[in-house]
Amino acid sequence: MSAERTVLPQNVPPAEKVVLAEKLAQFSEHWSPRIVGELNGQHVKLVKFVGEFVWHHHDHEDELFLVVSGSFEMQFRDRTVPLREGEFLIVPRGVEHRPVAAEEVSVLLFEPAGTVNTGSAGGARTVPNPERL
Repeated sequence: MSAERTVLPQNVPPAEKVVLAEKLAQFSEHWSPRIVGELNGQHVKLVKFVGEFVWHHHDHEDELFLVVSGSFEMQFRDRTVPLREGEFLIVPRGVEHRPVAAEEVSVLLFEPAGTVNTGSAGGARTVPNPERL
């Protein structure tokens, strides 16, 4: 039997692991997501936050929020969903929501590239071009 060798297309970087703790240690700002990966038109982002975010929705994008450390509540107009470390929630497009954390939380976001963090709300917390780590 011959060993097969995988040949990557030109200009494709080799797969590398991402250590979330190392990436999270590189920033301390709240409500300022950082891109740590990209696949199939989706961004994988890390964000730290504490307090209340703005009420907003995304017309065309679903968002996944995975708690890496800490806990927070995702508020919807009709209910609140508590999220703890190791849990995730998918917010469907068009659904108004607001993350709220009593203490600092670290969250992994998975959403289409180009998704603006404040969605429909805009404002001072908008990060139109997140930094890549």
